[in-house]
Amino acid sequence: MIMEPALDIIYEDAEQIRKIVPLGSLKDKTILVSGASGLLGTYFVSCLRNLQLAEPSRMKVYALTASEPSPYFKKICDFAGAEIIWGDLTRPEFQRELPYADFIIHAAGYGQPNRFMEFPIKTLHLNTAVTFALFEKLNKGGKFLFIGTSEVYVGLETSPHSENQIGHTNTDHPRACYIEAKRCGEAICHSFRKSGVDAKIARLALAYGPGTKPTDRRVLHSFIEKGLNGRIDLLDQGLARRTYCYVTDAMEMLWNISLHGKEAVYNVGGLSRTNIRELALKVGGLLNAPVYFPSDVHELKGAPEDVQLDLSRVRHEFKKEHFVSLDDGLKRTIEWQRSLLKTSASEVKRA
Repeated sequence: MIMEPALDIIYEDAEQIRKIVPLGSLKDKTILVSGASGLLGTYFVSCLRNLQLAEPSRMKVYALTASEPSPYFKKICDFAGAEIIWGDLTRPEFQRELPYADFIIHAAGYGQPNRFMEFPIKTLHLNTAVTFALFEKLNKGGKFLFIGTSEVYVGLETSPHSENQIGHTNTDHPRACYIEAKRCGEAICHSFRKSGVDAKIARLALAYGPGTKPTDRRVLHSFIEKGLNGRIDLLDQGLARRTYCYVTDAMEMLWNISLHGKEAVYNVGGLSRTNIRELALKVGGLLNAPVYFPSDVHELKGAPEDVQLDLSRVRHEFKKEHFVSLDDGLKRTIEWQRSLLKTSASEVKRA
């Protein structure tokens, strides 16, 4: 099992979020979180855990996972009122058996490019038909949060992108399964809003932090894993620009949006601007690992050249001023991934 100090990182982060965002309205409510074992889902559940421990109530938390959860996630869910439900969300029979809830967070889906490009049909299904199915499980007067993506801006030539913009990519784009699925998910949310449902959309960009799985192949987490193993190799020269958001900042915004937001759509992201090359060198420096750039460039299918969001709406409405620096966020994430690596190694030895 993963070491306790690693879980403490998540618990400490979750407690910080709980103290910033009023979560009291969730007491005695039923909350359903899809994609609960992912990065965001782990933090949603951890915040609810801390709320239940601090202010015990009849709150019910249903954590939906696609497969049998890890030992550490089971430990996170070991609190009064929590239940893990695992299975294939795309199966209608599984959907029908799901409980009704007062608050639904739809965070299920492949956020990693290699995963959604490997499973395009399932990616489409999770963000469309499954979104419909989850809305059907929302109690009257309930709230629904759809985790969207900044990828809906792909095709725009200038940044930062604001909520009144949308990208323009063809349906045969290499990442179309993800882009179009998220656009359709947004349209579903807008349609339910018109019928009176309190549904919100969060266009999230590049959240990172503790809670990721060893199989996570997104760039930042991949660099840390490679660095922990001794060296970092890039697939290209790393000129694409990114703006990273530490998970506590993302969660603060997501909770505020879902519980208190006035608008339908919000951008959610960070302020830490860097390019992939600089990021690799920064991670390499923190881990004392050499960084190598290729002589032959591998094609990164459809990846945007720049990702930067206009956060004016969310910052103004919720008075958000402080953001975790990239250096501080990386140190906490490295600490988490180092624990994962040690745990995996010890499990191999025991086997």
